[in-house]
Amino acid sequence: MANHKSAEKRARQTKSRTAVNTARRSRVRGSVKKVEEAIKSGDKKAAQDALRSAQPEIQRGAGKRIITKNAASRRVSRLSARIKAMA
Repeated sequence: MANHKSAEKRARQTKSRTAVNTARRSRVRGSVKKVEEAIKSGDKKAAQDALRSAQPEIQRGAGKRIITKNAASRRVSRLSARIKAMA
């Protein structure tokens, strides 16, 4: 446990930042999940719309360093490739 003032403040800051980052990570995961559900249902139009709304969310997560920029690009790329491959 923190033993002096600056360490106590650091503990408080870490706690609040962790809460914010958890919410952001959850938003990214949720948006990706919506795209995957749409792909699984077989509705190409719905999948495209879901990707269109998920892409800024993923990029925002990369900007806030929730995931790395390369990982964000890779996710968007793979999702769009899966949508493109739909009949």
